[in-house]
Amino acid sequence: MKLLFLHGAPASGKRTVGEEVVRLTNGRLFHNHAAVDFARTVIDFDAPGFWDLVHAARMVALGKAAEHGVPLVVQTACYSHPDDLPLLEDFEAVLGQRGGVLLPVFLTCSRSTLEMRVGAPDRVQRRKVTSKEGLDRCLARWNLVPVPRANCHTVDTDAMAPSEAATAIVKHFALHPITDGDER
Repeated sequence: MKLLFLHGAPASGKRTVGEEVVRLTNGRLFHNHAAVDFARTVIDFDAPGFWDLVHAARMVALGKAAEHGVPLVVQTACYSHPDDLPLLEDFEAVLGQRGGVLLPVFLTCSRSTLEMRVGAPDRVQRRKVTSKEGLDRCLARWNLVPVPRANCHTVDTDAMAPSEAATAIVKHFALHPITDGDER
């Protein structure tokens, strides 16, 4: 199993690029807010235990995907170094038990692009960061950098449309593209 770990700042294009990667491959998208929204059903956002529940949900999903032979999971997250390194190591442990591999991709773009994207109407519906002030808080709180892995690939989403970024990622990691005869 392969875990394509798309990470970067809020509004860097993680979900949009992830959707495009899934469209091009036989992968599954486990976007950040699937786990966050699940945790919000029982614990207030950022309250004690909230992030532990988010991580537990991610680990269960990853473990079950590996157990049942899902070839590619595309996961999105805002990785903050070094605080989130133990969480990344947990993913690697699950993958290692099943002969899987972590494929990290850091999505980056300019501050002005982040500010423009953060105001998109669909972000409100998805309960994401939706204002410049919220973005400022996130960027001040978290150290959003590429994961410290030699195979971490950086993609500038200012320079490419989401479909182009996804195509570049699929090519870089030689991911299995869908052909006419493939089923999802």
